[in-house]
Amino acid sequence: MKRKFTLLISASAPLAIALIVAAGCASGSAYSTGSYGSAPSASASTSPVGAAARVSVSSSSLGGILVDSKGRTLYLFEKDKNRRSACYGLCTTYWPPLLTHGKPLARAGAKQSLLGMTRRRNGSQQVTYAGHPLYRFSGDSGPGQTNGEGLTDFGAGWDALSAAGKKIESGG
Repeated sequence: MKRKFTLLISASAPLAIALIVAAGCASGSAYSTGSYGSAPSASASTSPVGAAARVSVSSSSLGGILVDSKGRTLYLFEKDKNRRSACYGLCTTYWPPLLTHGKPLARAGAKQSLLGMTRRRNGSQQVTYAGHPLYRFSGDSGPGQTNGEGLTDFGAGWDALSAAGKKIESGG
């Protein structure tokens, strides 16, 4: 009996390994893309460890807009209320929050008095400007791009911000 059991395991081991490998390969296709296409690559949304986020103003096709330290456009989410983010889960894959380690700093045209922070559910600190939690858009691949302007993803609109902390409406 013992010999038969050993034979059964050794005979089925290649099959078990093949099933495990196949399951691992198939798990990548479980991502539901909806209307967004393929999943965006992960994008760092924090400042360097121990460093405060920096926010400045830069010229764009929309006029002067808030940008992060790499010149990427910062957006507000109209669903956010009372200085609290409403963007979690899949939303943060497309709209990474601007996180900070320490008090955020205003640079080149941004107003220090309008900068603040709000605590996210996981305990991280998200930068706010004029009370609006700030995000980047995964569809902006570099400085000066405003591809997220006017989108209505995850239940509300997304808009770039002016130096005064007001949303910029492109009409698009």
